Amino acid sequence: MKDYYEILGVPRDASQEQIKEAFRKLAQKYHPDKPTGDAEKFKEVNEAYQVLSSPEKRAQYDRYGSAFAQAQAQGGFSGFESFRDWINWAEAMKDVQGKTDQESFSSIFEDFFDLGDIFSDFFGSRFSQKARQARKNNIVLELDLTLEEASFGTEKEISYRAFTPCPECHGTGLAPGSKMIVCPSCQGKGQIRQTRSTFFGQFSQVYICPECKGQGKIPEKKCPKCKGQGSIKTLKKIKVKIPPGVNTGGVIRYRNQGHYINKHKGDLLLKINVKPHPVFQRKGDNIYSEIEIPLSTAVLGGKIEVPVLGGKVFLKIPSGTPSGQEFILRGKGVPHFQRSGQGDHIVKVKIKIPSRLTKQQKELFKKLQDQGL
Repeated sequence: MKDYYEILGVPRDASQEQIKEAFRKLAQKYHPDKPTGDAEKFKEVNEAYQVLSSPEKRAQYDRYGSAFAQAQAQGGFSGFESFRDWINWAEAMKDVQGKTDQESFSSIFEDFFDLGDIFSDFFGSRFSQKARQARKNNIVLELDLTLEEASFGTEKEISYRAFTPCPECHGTGLAPGSKMIVCPSCQGKGQIRQTRSTFFGQFSQVYICPECKGQGKIPEKKCPKCKGQGSIKTLKKIKVKIPPGVNTGGVIRYRNQGHYINKHKGDLLLKINVKPHPVFQRKGDNIYSEIEIPLSTAVLGGKIEVPVLGGKVFLKIPSGTPSGQEFILRGKGVPHFQRSGQGDHIVKVKIKIPSRLTKQQKELFKKLQDQGL
């Protein structure tokens, strides 16, 4: 008999908050998508949490101990309700890494769906299978941009291969003169249910019907061009607008530009990569650059021309400016993504020391040296 308290590393009198926190850390550690992932340990940790997070199941586990399985077989405790346990997972994980926003919650929830068959031994929900199927229709591409393109936005024409509606049957999968009939495998339900007895009781497991792909109907005669799939792979060309202010690692979603599979359109996800710039360095929405100024300008002051994004500006250099001095050009950085305003441009000046001097220049510097300069 497994010791659920030992698996989670908590004492037997642990509070629900301690149990939740222990599960949260272990689930992150053993998540199969992580470098430290371990599918078996992940399932074991989840099994322990499903029991100890429920006051009723925990009380029965504490009471029966090694006879827990026997008590279950005799009706000593009720089986799991699959959807309720999915919600338990979401509730336990929604504060992971200190994040409470909806985006973090959604991301964790989607990662859980991706685990697929790892949890099929526990849960009977078809929700994860539908989520995986929907995400399969998405296409992820990388797009390289110059700093200027990323800063001010641009329009690009991109080409990629994608499943699109079959031109012969217009996406129906039907041969000419044919019609849709009820799927014999699922009797029109679009899903197949299996029930199994486990350590925790009866579990209902629902699969998307492999014959009709969840549609509940199949072509009486399949389209000869697409073999009844309703889609074929083609070269697709589209123009995309890149909004101002995007940065490396950002992802832009273009709805319904992904694969067309099973009568559903996926999305195109463009992962942005901003190429290094020969002059400017970007940090957030600020731009950093260096510029050399003559020694005389540093001493006496003056105006210099400074390259900025999209053009040039004049910068006033005060007299006595030391090498390494930074000046801030307000609003000359990268436009803020999806909000008004721009970052700043920070210019660092470096004093240019001449390596060779004319005879006259040497004499002038000698005079300055004699005067203590």
